[in-house]
Amino acid sequence: MARDVQITFDCADPAALAAFWADALGYRVQGPPSGFESWDEALEAMGVPPERRNDASAVLDPEGTGPRLFFQRVPEGKRAKNRVHLDVRAAPGLTGDARMAALEAEAERLVSRGATRLGRFEPAPPLDAGHIVLADPEGNEFCLD
Repeated sequence: MARDVQITFDCADPAALAAFWADALGYRVQGPPSGFESWDEALEAMGVPPERRNDASAVLDPEGTGPRLFFQRVPEGKRAKNRVHLDVRAAPGLTGDARMAALEAEAERLVSRGATRLGRFEPAPPLDAGHIVLADPEGNEFCLD
C-alpha cells in the first residue's frame, strides 16, 4: 500500500521558510482551520501565546498531488550538509544549453527571494543532464534539475 509523504524541515523561522518554499514550488501556505479568517485568529482561540505562533507552518500543492512540506521551529541551527535534499524540476523536457539557461533563470529568481547559489554542474552525458545547487534562506541544500 502506498503511503502519503510529508517532508519536514527543522528551522528557525517557519513562516518565512514556508513562504520561500511556497514560492519556489508553486505551492500555497496552508490556510487556517475552518471557521477562522487567519492563523492568528485560530491560534488566539486555541490559547497559543503570541511568542509561540511561529512554531510551525506548512505548504501544500494546490493540485493535491505533491507532498505537504511542514516547517517546525527548533532551537539549534543547521550543522552539516543535508543527507536528503529536494530536487526541484525546473527544466522538464529540456536538454543542453536550453536546459541550463532555464535552470539559470530559476536560480536567479530564487536567489532574489533569499536562496544562496552553491554551485553549477555542467551536463555530463549520458547520466548527468546538468544541475544547479542552491541553499534555501536557512541553508538547506536543494538542486534545480
